[in-house]
Amino acid sequence: MKTLAASAPCPCGRRSGQGKAAKPLAYGGCCGRWLEAGASPPDAESLMRSRYSAFVLERETYLLRSWAAGQRPAGVAFEPGVKWLGLDVRSHQSTSDTTAEVEFVARQKPLNGPAVRLHERSRFVLEAGNWLYVDGDPH
Repeated sequence: MKTLAASAPCPCGRRSGQGKAAKPLAYGGCCGRWLEAGASPPDAESLMRSRYSAFVLERETYLLRSWAAGQRPAGVAFEPGVKWLGLDVRSHQSTSDTTAEVEFVARQKPLNGPAVRLHERSRFVLEAGNWLYVDGDPH
């Protein structure tokens, strides 16, 4: 498990402001609220971003806790030496009062190999007041 200072830029890349004036949000005010303090993200996009940050920081417990029970794996294996290069949320939309979809591209570079992109449309469900990752379709 990796650590990150609360004042460091959040791995998810969320920014405040518009255009050139946009500044990266600090981890403690962004995904750190959910990964470190145990609070629940308010929407599917925030959950997706926090799950990306959890992959970057190798937070297996958070990833498993934020996975819908019917789809949750027994564990999460982190590839040694992977460098996460960024997240681009392409779109997010509610599909009902309790479901949503988020399309994103996450980039990473394995230790011994070329950079790869994971482009996915993910599905989320709201259960007992918590957004959970269900599954996704790769693009």
